[in-house]
Amino acid sequence: MPGNVHEIRPKPSDTEKITINLGFVDLGQVDLMVQEGFYSNRTDFIRTAIRNQLERHADVVKQSTARKSLDLGLRNYSREDLEAARRAGEMLHINVLGLATIAPDVTPELARATIASVSVLGALHASPAVKSALADRTR
Repeated sequence: MPGNVHEIRPKPSDTEKITINLGFVDLGQVDLMVQEGFYSNRTDFIRTAIRNQLERHADVVKQSTARKSLDLGLRNYSREDLEAARRAGEMLHINVLGLATIAPDVTPELARATIASVSVLGALHASPAVKSALADRTR
């Protein structure tokens, strides 16, 4: 590689891909809305529909989040965080609504020594080894 060219690590996505199955009539209606210019594409329609439903039920989400003591949004657990918990003799209970990330340099042994439970509504990003080590603690 030439000296003036540097590889840039790909930025982790701030979205998670999902797959849904729609009936032909529903899909046709979505396509009609796109064709008529109400939405730029199917994804735009689906995101808008989801956001509208979440807004409609915002009070329920807020109450449930508080009742279940969930961290809302993005929560990152670094190796330093887990090592501090181990030094303090604490076990972490990860409860996140959104995205929970366990740093790539966290070993499975450190994760098991410091994480008592994992409950994520959304997505959990961690190495396959750490996910495997915490499988019996994940709900």
